[in-house]
Amino acid sequence: MTGIYRVVTHVLAVLFVPVAWVVARGRARHVACQWALGARYPAENLAGLTPGTHAAFTAARTEALWRHGILLGLTSGHRDAATQADLFRKEVLRAGSHELALQLTLPPAQSQHVQGVALDVRPYEGAQWLEVHGGRFGLYRVYDNEWWHFEYHPGGRPQRLPHPGYTATRAAS
Repeated sequence: MTGIYRVVTHVLAVLFVPVAWVVARGRARHVACQWALGARYPAENLAGLTPGTHAAFTAARTEALWRHGILLGLTSGHRDAATQADLFRKEVLRAGSHELALQLTLPPAQSQHVQGVALDVRPYEGAQWLEVHGGRFGLYRVYDNEWWHFEYHPGGRPQRLPHPGYTATRAAS
């Protein structure tokens, strides 16, 4: 099924190029790609990402589609502090402890989603592509246990951690 979505999205991007050329001549392929991916992932929300994160992600997904035929969608990007707090609270209840919850999510003060620099991407093939090629855009996978979570680090590759709360867990020990 993923192959069908990939082909249809690529065909849409090709069909959008002439209109995109009228709207944004120097960026027609980029704009056409964003329109096609918007049709593929209509619930996607890139609002709240920092300008650098937004630019890096849209550039990466444009290259992924045009050069490699890979779809790169966004499951979750920026979250406000209240949403992140609610996610963390629910994970504490589900996991049974604050320490266990930190292995899958972070409180708002520590979450890069709240800062607008974290991206949870999909599908798995897109995340694999981003892991290989994302460094050119400043996008890096930062946790071993989350294949979908990438962050914008324009200064270079950050240290890869076992899970989101690794530093907080180690500091508490």
